[in-house]
Amino acid sequence: MNVSTPGESHPPVTVQPWGNAPDGQPLFLYTLAGAGGLRAALTNFGAILVSLHAPDRAGVPADVVLGHDRAEPYFDPATSPYFGATIGRYGNRIRGGRFTLDGQVHQLALNNGPNALHGGPTGFHARVWEGRILGGPVPAVEFSYLSADGEEGYPGNVAARVTYTLTQDALVIDYAASTDAPTVLNLTNHTYWNLAGGERDVLDHELTLHADQITAVDETLIPTGELRPVAGTPLDFRTGRRIGERVNDEDEQLRFAGGYDHNFVLRGSGLRTVGELFDPTSGRVLTVQTTEPGVQFYSGNFLDGSIAGKGGQVYGHRWAACLETQHFPDSPGHPDFPNVVLRPGETFTSRTVYRCSVRA
Repeated sequence: MNVSTPGESHPPVTVQPWGNAPDGQPLFLYTLAGAGGLRAALTNFGAILVSLHAPDRAGVPADVVLGHDRAEPYFDPATSPYFGATIGRYGNRIRGGRFTLDGQVHQLALNNGPNALHGGPTGFHARVWEGRILGGPVPAVEFSYLSADGEEGYPGNVAARVTYTLTQDALVIDYAASTDAPTVLNLTNHTYWNLAGGERDVLDHELTLHADQITAVDETLIPTGELRPVAGTPLDFRTGRRIGERVNDEDEQLRFAGGYDHNFVLRGSGLRTVGELFDPTSGRVLTVQTTEPGVQFYSGNFLDGSIAGKGGQVYGHRWAACLETQHFPDSPGHPDFPNVVLRPGETFTSRTVYRCSVRA
């Protein structure tokens, strides 16, 4: 289906069947073609970003996100460790899978050692969303999902919505959510970025993060509560530095995570530029803007060559960088962290922009 008509100025959005979910629900692949040469593909399974084609400095496009050509590998965590997925209700980790809200204890599934991770085994990433093509001057698709009270142990019926918009030079992700009972919420996107087109690891990518601190973690990657300065450590990305430059340094934080897998405390508030990823070989630049207070930088430490992705490409160790804009991990256990409680009558909103450009 093509939703543009002759004479319209905006590029088309197309949608095609993409098989069925494990429970039989129909899946669809939505393709957004931007006027500036970007092209994105999305599916209503997990509200996943399946692909994003962006040109290099010579104008040659390549897919800069990891994932699969078919829907089925996304169903299995062994072949899709959250590739491109919308994460909820709570992105990142919660200690012991347990939190207390208004005096009531809520127990979640433990799916990451002793902790809860990314909303549980069947979190938002594993649900079938309702897709809707939006009209307007630029291509956009909205996904909506109603998470029932008690789903994965979380209280309240939560109506969640994520909208992907493809502008001339950026993929814009807008989140919104409301609830009928007090709950906790932390939404993010788990795209694995590889600006080299997925053909090699990202150790030569240069990363800049506008963050002076991290939320230091223990050996299970749960925040200790300390906001630790990055100055003088391998986690200092305040000026552009190769990901591989210090990833193997002898450092307790790196040892706990097997590399980078840390929440960086971002400077400022409101929608602002918080970081940049640059591949010197292709010239591609990914600039990240967000309204969120943190970003989880993950260096693909658990990728080990066991997953064959698009075109049969094997995804080896540190084959991608995730930049998951978010509230902080385990915030329900740290009252001094930015608030993640959502109450009836409130609407959670958040925006993240992944802007694509090139550098000579």
